[in-house]
Amino acid sequence: MATKKKSVKKPQAIVNRRASFDYALDEDLVVGIALTGPETRAARDGHIQLKGSFVTVRDDELWLNNASFSLKINEKNKVGARTIDTSPRKLLAKRKQIDDLYARKQAGMSIVPLKLLTRGRFIKVVIALGKGKKNYDKRETMKRRDQEREAGRAIKSLS
Repeated sequence: MATKKKSVKKPQAIVNRRASFDYALDEDLVVGIALTGPETRAARDGHIQLKGSFVTVRDDELWLNNASFSLKINEKNKVGARTIDTSPRKLLAKRKQIDDLYARKQAGMSIVPLKLLTRGRFIKVVIALGKGKKNYDKRETMKRRDQEREAGRAIKSLS
């Protein structure tokens, strides 16, 4: 008799929650990413960390820097062994989009990855332009979030 294999729920998107806290975000853009086989497998399994990653423009190309990919290594007698790879990866965008991003970056904006989408056949990265927040802006964001949470609790307790 055949046994049923448990299905493991894989994430549809890997989200960089820290980006919205550290930056006042502007418009976003969905671009492709050039990955190898093990990197693609890590992305589909959700073994990627976008915290602290950023996008640079080098030689008229976009590069994703400092994103942590936890890659499986195939060694004997090591089940599930992984290694962390943070090397830069090329992002795929149209020339006009790259030129626009570069011009905005020269004006003092930062390019930050928000999400890594793994849903369809292709793996995409959502990047956004952002201006870095100061510490007092971050405190204001935390205060507003706490107030909204308290208001939600009060409404929930009334009903």
